[in-house]
Amino acid sequence: MTAEELIKELKARKFKPIYLLQGEEPYYIDQIVDYMEQSILSDGEKGFNQTVLYGKDTDMATILNAAKRYPMMSEYQLIVVKEAQDLKWSKETEGGSKEAEFIQSYFERPLPSTILVFAYKYGNFDKRKKTYKAINSSGLVFQSDPVRDYKLMPWIEDHVKSKGYKIAPPAAALMAEYLGTDLSKIANEVEKLCLNIDKETVIQTDHIQRNIGISKEYNVFELQKALAGRNVLKCNQIINYFANNPKANPMIMVMANLNSYFTKILKYHYLPNKNDAPKELGVNPYFIKDYEMAAKTYGPGKTFDIISLLREYDLKSKGLDSTGNTSDGELLKELIFKVLH
Repeated sequence: MTAEELIKELKARKFKPIYLLQGEEPYYIDQIVDYMEQSILSDGEKGFNQTVLYGKDTDMATILNAAKRYPMMSEYQLIVVKEAQDLKWSKETEGGSKEAEFIQSYFERPLPSTILVFAYKYGNFDKRKKTYKAINSSGLVFQSDPVRDYKLMPWIEDHVKSKGYKIAPPAAALMAEYLGTDLSKIANEVEKLCLNIDKETVIQTDHIQRNIGISKEYNVFELQKALAGRNVLKCNQIINYFANNPKANPMIMVMANLNSYFTKILKYHYLPNKNDAPKELGVNPYFIKDYEMAAKTYGPGKTFDIISLLREYDLKSKGLDSTGNTSDGELLKELIFKVLH
């Protein structure tokens, strides 16, 4: 079940007595919890029937004593336990004590008028535990996994579309390259864009530059294009910009992107059917022509050498196999020179 599907169920007022929202991606968990807090109860019902607790400041006995209460002048009461990963789950629920039996008993037979929500972020609950099995049986477990790198650009396009806007592929790619997989950060930047752009306007790289602060000319995406065409002048201009703006273009981010880029070029070389490239490389079809050009510029042997260089300079940037106090900017200049020649 996706977050959208779960929220659709909540809108239809199809509630479960227990929700375990878990996973490494906090964005969807926050999205669901925000909807629950804002919409399940009316403003008049919230005063007596909506409780928010935090895992590190409470315990299971307190939570379940609250859960066993009946709502006041409302059909339901809502209890949200935020940062539930900080609860002492194992000690209180799996020890075979009377307290553990009390807790297990509630999870197996929860009160239908209570909606108990555990927001368990940055990890997953142990599926082997009796507690998990009971929640999964009597309630609902929602899994919130990170978006894979190759799915990030379509995610941005879909998210922008959900706001009633359109975004050009290069602009979506630029956001994906620079904002990474932090969906909350991306969503916030999309909100910023939407506040400053008319709905009739397709979001372009110019809008990204003006509203998010990413240079449309001097970024990793443009560096990849310059490398693909072996445009020495453009590569040097971009690397000099990176060297002068290290906080905006950290070495670790540049190296990670270049490593991903050349790994995809290597995969492209060995694809039996180049028509399958978008799917096999996890790249939007709009950009396949760039990989075709890069593959012509760098043969398989040279691509292997470049990937080795990237590993070497990644170690140097971390202080290994490096002599002297060479800056990240100087290391990048050395690296790009060796890639191009």
